[in-house]
Amino acid sequence: MAQPDFVHLDPDDKVRSSDPMPGPDRWMATRPGELEGLRPPSGRAFGSAGPDQGFGLKLAKRFTDRLQLQPGEHAEDAIAGCLGIALRRASRLGRAPVIYDFEFAFTLFGFLGDAPIDLVEFRRPYFDSASHDYWDQRDIADLVSDETLALSPADVRDQIGQWRSMLVALETGVED
Repeated sequence: MAQPDFVHLDPDDKVRSSDPMPGPDRWMATRPGELEGLRPPSGRAFGSAGPDQGFGLKLAKRFTDRLQLQPGEHAEDAIAGCLGIALRRASRLGRAPVIYDFEFAFTLFGFLGDAPIDLVEFRRPYFDSASHDYWDQRDIADLVSDETLALSPADVRDQIGQWRSMLVALETGVED
C-alpha cells in the first residue's frame, strides 16, 4: 500500500531505487570436472553409471545360499566381484539392476554350479579378497566382453564350457 502524502517520512525510510545488476556473462565449461561432449568419459576408473545401483547389493546377497564355493573361496568375495559385472550389464541396458543380472554374473564365473575346473582355477586369483579391494572388483568387471553382456543367463549357462570366449584378457591381469 502506498504511503500517504501527509505522513512525515525520514529520508532513511523512503524507498530507494537500486542500481540494476548487470546480466551474467556467457557460461563456459572451463572447470576441470566439466564434461565435454555428449558421452561421459570411459576408462579404468570411471565405472558404469546407472540408476538405483545400490539396490543391486541387496539383490546380490540373495544368492548367498545358492553359491557353490570351493575351499578357500568366500561368499563376500564372490558377491563383491560379481556385483560390478551385474551393475555394468544393467547400465549398458539402460536400466536398474534386476535379479537376472546377478544370475548372469554368478553363472558366468561358475558360482551357481557346473563350473569347469579350469574356470575355477582362473577365477581364484581374481576373486581372492575381492571384497576388500575396489580395483580387484573393477578388474573382474572389465573381464567380461561387451558381447557377453548382451547374453541371457540361459545362454551363458549353455556356453559355460567355452567360458574363455566370453571373457577378455587384461594387460596386467592373471593369464588364463
